[in-house]
Amino acid sequence: MKTKTRRRDKVNIVTLGCSKNLVDSEVMLTQLRGNKIDTTHEAENDDANIVIVNTCGFIDNAKQESIDTILRYADAKSEGLVEKLYVTGCLSQRYKDDLEKEIPQVDAFFGTRDLPLLLKRFKADYKKELVGERVLTSAGHYAYLKIAEGCDRPCSFCAIPLMRGNHISKPIEELVLEAKNLAKNGTKELLLIAQDSTYYGLDIYKKRNLAELLQNLADVEGIDWVRLHYAFPTGFPLDILDVMADHPNICNYLDMPLQHGSTNILKAMRRGTTREKQEELIATIREKVPGIALRTTLIAGYPGETEKDFQEMFDFVERSRFERLGIFTYSHEENTHAYNFKDDVPDKVKQERANAVMELQEKISYDINQEKIDKTFKVLIDRAEGGSFIGRTEFDSPEVDNEVIIDGASHVRLGDFCNVKINDATEFDLYGEVV
Repeated sequence: MKTKTRRRDKVNIVTLGCSKNLVDSEVMLTQLRGNKIDTTHEAENDDANIVIVNTCGFIDNAKQESIDTILRYADAKSEGLVEKLYVTGCLSQRYKDDLEKEIPQVDAFFGTRDLPLLLKRFKADYKKELVGERVLTSAGHYAYLKIAEGCDRPCSFCAIPLMRGNHISKPIEELVLEAKNLAKNGTKELLLIAQDSTYYGLDIYKKRNLAELLQNLADVEGIDWVRLHYAFPTGFPLDILDVMADHPNICNYLDMPLQHGSTNILKAMRRGTTREKQEELIATIREKVPGIALRTTLIAGYPGETEKDFQEMFDFVERSRFERLGIFTYSHEENTHAYNFKDDVPDKVKQERANAVMELQEKISYDINQEKIDKTFKVLIDRAEGGSFIGRTEFDSPEVDNEVIIDGASHVRLGDFCNVKINDATEFDLYGEVV
């Protein structure tokens, strides 16, 4: 008599949203595999019988993408293609009760800090001995290093504290251990991320301690580049600029979301700063770290934003000449402070204002890139595409910034550093040859 054998579980993790979510998925992947559970990340063949969707709940478009993805796998479960469906991450943290009612096909919802509870569903334990280890889902020559979780800032438009909780810094020794493990496995670039990186250390060291962290990470053998993201401008720890200037492997790059260029709107946003203070900070940064590339993000169409406010932001961008810039249209998020105000800027006007800023930025970026022609830069090779190699200089972060396109470099390998002479440039790309 034949007996039916149950096939071994296979888990597929699907990640939506930002790099911080990606790190969470990589930690989840590491823990599941550490418990001898067959786990993949965004498997192309989709043959897993258990799916975990790690969601984003940041703004409307991201929320919709998360919901659509959950529904796709809920349908797959109804068709018998998936046995178990779990949802975790920001959307789940923020809207768990509503989601449970609306999508009953999901077996369980988990918040952003519920990994031990999720592991229990697999009769697995959270293995503390795996802290500091990560299975990377990217090429591996660069890796995101999350230095803190959550945020204590009161920004009026932002729902992140609702989903990620209060700021919690990760101790320096844990981050150094993680960096060393990454370096042993071939990682050459660390991309430091947090909701607010410049707040680092206040909770556990009672002082802003980002400078000491940067020094320690820069000393890790095998790490060629350390890149800093999401530096909040208010209370900016100026001592990190000396560390950046003193350590050649800390990239001359700073991602500092400023959100606006009008003092009136910055006050309404509860950012704790003014346009004048932001301009003073930018000048100080550029003086202390000559040649630094500054990246910022802005918001167009915040409640009450007048044409005058927008023009102030436009003029601010024109004067500041940021090397990199992105802009969002305002998203009216429930349970935020700004939700108390009328979302009174029409969507069409929001988009027109965002487009105007990006048109200006294209001209600025084009001029800055033209200055790079005939100069040689150290480039990290990220991928091969259509017979060309694609890489980045130290002035560019993956996925969001400029790329360097290199033709006729058959001896180059992914993850290599090489010297590239720039022959041509457009608004957002450089073209060159290995020298």
